[in-house]
Amino acid sequence: MQAGKAFYQRLIWTDFIIFSEYFYAFFLFIRYNINLKYILKGEGAMRKGTAGLLPDPPEAQEDLPAFRHYLSCRNMAENTIHVYLYAIQQFHTLFPALNASNLQLYKLYLLEHYKPQTVNLRIRAVNCYLEYLGITDIRLTMIRIQQKTYLDRIISEADYEYLKACLQRDGEHLYYFVVRYMGATGMRVGELIQLATMDVYRGYKDLFSKDNKSRRIYIPSCLRDATMLWLARENRPEGDIFLNRFGDRITPAGIRGQLKKFAARYGMDANVIYPHSFRHRFAKSFIEHGGDIAMLSDLLGHESIETTRIYLRRSSSEQARLVNEIVDW
Repeated sequence: MQAGKAFYQRLIWTDFIIFSEYFYAFFLFIRYNINLKYILKGEGAMRKGTAGLLPDPPEAQEDLPAFRHYLSCRNMAENTIHVYLYAIQQFHTLFPALNASNLQLYKLYLLEHYKPQTVNLRIRAVNCYLEYLGITDIRLTMIRIQQKTYLDRIISEADYEYLKACLQRDGEHLYYFVVRYMGATGMRVGELIQLATMDVYRGYKDLFSKDNKSRRIYIPSCLRDATMLWLARENRPEGDIFLNRFGDRITPAGIRGQLKKFAARYGMDANVIYPHSFRHRFAKSFIEHGGDIAMLSDLLGHESIETTRIYLRRSSSEQARLVNEIVDW
């Protein structure tokens, strides 16, 4: 009799625990969807152009200026700072408190609404924010992205040379050197626009990235000589190299837009005519011409040589061509 009573007590207690877990999950689901309405409203306003960023809750208003300063001190690019600030504003708009439970819900929101690369970028932003706040016992884990076994969307060497020839022929000297510098140095577009005449005279530019890590970008002597002739013709002995028609430093967005126009003008594939494609071209050509992968990793500013190993891979079309050449059985 006692055994039967104990059994029923355990059964009732088990049912209570299961009910509690379902209730808590339902509570989180309701809270997540209620908060979701506000974030979607904020993003809708942003898409319509009525707001540059999401509305700041009180916590974000107090923290964001100091967080921006923290990011600037780590030498982060302005675009990266903008993305990180947006992620923190987004989190605070979704959730009233910063805790482990809300962070997991935010990750769930990201997974449901964004591509994996964007999810990881915003997770990095949140983890950086936690580091800034001195919170060491909470971190969001990145999601694993299945890497392709091939490289695509990279401009071919033939198309790279063709584009340069077309730009030089049409007197588009500014963009001729924009394309040539990215393809001959592996610079990121945000680094490219920082080039000054003094860097050309020296033959290199020193950059300081995250955590004050230094990196030297070398300018090949043939490119250096051609640039000095161009600047002499333009009567520009000093200052920034890449200027727009108003005499201001050219912007990454301006470069991206103009490259798309050139792709259309010259009948080229617009999918491979974008700034980072020329950085990829530099890396692929460097390896193909016998360059050392460890040195390439340093030149590109990669934190790990494993990141650089992607350039050892071939494009899908190259793989298909090699298979057709090798396999005859």
